Amino acid sequence: MTMSSLPIAIFGLPGGSEIWLIALVVLLLFGGAKIPQLMRGLGQGVGELKKGLDEGKKAFNDSSNDDKKDDEKKEDK
Repeated sequence: MTMSSLPIAIFGLPGGSEIWLIALVVLLLFGGAKIPQLMRGLGQGVGELKKGLDEGKKAFNDSSNDDKKDDEKKEDK
């Protein structure tokens, strides 16, 4: 067992009552009006992350395709 998995192994994942408690604390800290704004911002952040990952994958695939084409040209010579 690694040190990074130790806390999860000891405490386990949060269950239903823990999630309700966390939601109540968030509601008390931020108030009802701020929660939609927080969730909207979180959603936009996740969207930007997905967009960045897709662009990274596309760039990686394009560069690997360019490398294959270069290798084919060298073999033809």
